[in-house]
Amino acid sequence: MLIVGLTGNFGMGKSTVARMFRELGAATIDTDAIVRELLSEPAVLYEIKKAFGEEIAEGEGIDKRALAALVFEHPSLRISLENILHPRVFNRVAEKVKVLDAAGTPLVIVEAPVIFERGYQNKFDKILTVFTSEETAVQRLEERGISEEEAWKRLKSQFPIDMKRERSDYTIDNNYTPDETRKQVESIYRELSRLGGEKAGPLPGRDNGSH
Repeated sequence: MLIVGLTGNFGMGKSTVARMFRELGAATIDTDAIVRELLSEPAVLYEIKKAFGEEIAEGEGIDKRALAALVFEHPSLRISLENILHPRVFNRVAEKVKVLDAAGTPLVIVEAPVIFERGYQNKFDKILTVFTSEETAVQRLEERGISEEEAWKRLKSQFPIDMKRERSDYTIDNNYTPDETRKQVESIYRELSRLGGEKAGPLPGRDNGSH
């Protein structure tokens, strides 16, 4: 099994590319979806409220928009939130990978936004970065209801996309049409599928050397 970390900055198309891989037959794991699950669990909610205070509370749950605004404004708070969530996220990823591995799945794409920021490169066999211009990313985020100011704030909270491209095994240019993106995905999928058939990869959470 080959385990590939799919990353890229906000608004640059990770989810679009993950969907294309899934349509081609790859197994995919969305860490954002795992985070959403965790944010409905009482033990996690308790820990977050304890760390951030009642101002982010919303009934029995939390105000996710208020929490997002807070962590993107204050990097130290974002790290605190990640420290609560990320160990749990990677435990869930490992559980999913174990099931897929037992089923003989050759290729798993793990969609994760902060691989480089948190030094998670060694949790994967290969890293693939999706990129666009920052202007394109901001426009796409605005289309999703995020203000221009907030969009730029989110982008600046991440490592520069050029740095991620340089450190990745593969890159996908998502500046243009979906068809052009899909052609790149298909080419990389063929190579990753071949590699996945040749190699049994580690479970996420184990170091696997550097890329």
